[in-house]
Amino acid sequence: MSEATAVKRPPEPDFSAITAEELAAYRDAENRFRASSAARAITGDPDPGAAIDWRQVALPGRELPVRVYRPRAENGGKEADREELPLVLHVHGGSFVGTAVQCDWTNSHLAAQLPALVVSVEHRLLDQETPLSAAADDGWDVLQHVVRHAARWGVDPARTVVFGESCGALISALTAIRAREAGLRLAAQVLVNPAVDVTETMFDYASIAEYGYHPTRAMPQLRLFQRLSVPPGTDTRALSPLYADNLNGLAPALLVVPTQDAVADHGRRYAERLREAGTSVRLTEYPGARHAFLTLPGVEPQAEAARTEILDFLRAAITAGPERNAIR
Repeated sequence: MSEATAVKRPPEPDFSAITAEELAAYRDAENRFRASSAARAITGDPDPGAAIDWRQVALPGRELPVRVYRPRAENGGKEADREELPLVLHVHGGSFVGTAVQCDWTNSHLAAQLPALVVSVEHRLLDQETPLSAAADDGWDVLQHVVRHAARWGVDPARTVVFGESCGALISALTAIRAREAGLRLAAQVLVNPAVDVTETMFDYASIAEYGYHPTRAMPQLRLFQRLSVPPGTDTRALSPLYADNLNGLAPALLVVPTQDAVADHGRRYAERLREAGTSVRLTEYPGARHAFLTLPGVEPQAEAARTEILDFLRAAITAGPERNAIR
């Protein structure tokens, strides 16, 4: 039996009443599908100009897998032969489900065409024992590790960017804030369909009311995401970039917002806040595109244009990147 026949997408569970055991079983089955060859018809084929492999990163108290995309020498020419490549620290979407493999299409193209080393964080997925703060720490700790061991990874810390989608964009936005506070100067941040508010106001947006149940049933998943993200007693504002006290001095940002998305207004409002704080920001909306469109080039025609925009934005940002980079 072929993999395409054997691996099927699991049915969507009742997210409002899902148990810990049911969540674990669902995300295991869903992630097997997302990582399968059967899913390539919708998630897209990787760029053959990038080599892809898994590595383990030793972090305080844990080891974490990361998916690494590196330009092949014959594809990247002189740049790929250089000792130091730009670093793109990527975080996939999904929160309580998801894997870096679902982003192979975008990340391999970035690695091959920037060219750059793309490190995608397979963060701890949210569940009843793992809140958003743990996943956010994974993103930040991997970035620190790679920058501190830049020579080992073959990257130039002065040309470092962060890039995330959905919950991964939230983690990337938090990482950009932490980087500024730590003295790590990023060249850019790219936030695609970001969910940046997990406070009690998370659902108080017009886009939530309009797109909460179509074209996909986003609301049950968003409510589970919020419940798992911020258990009782959590400082929800500390995990909501939208409510950060200071958004000044952050890396230049590209916010990519699909319009048929329940959290579209999260991205719009965050762009406003960044602009008000004096941080350079570009907001691009993709009319008719759905929430996870960048990971679905096989069914979302605007994915190609968004990937091209991200590539062009990062290429310009890396060229004009900060002169120094350090973690204090």
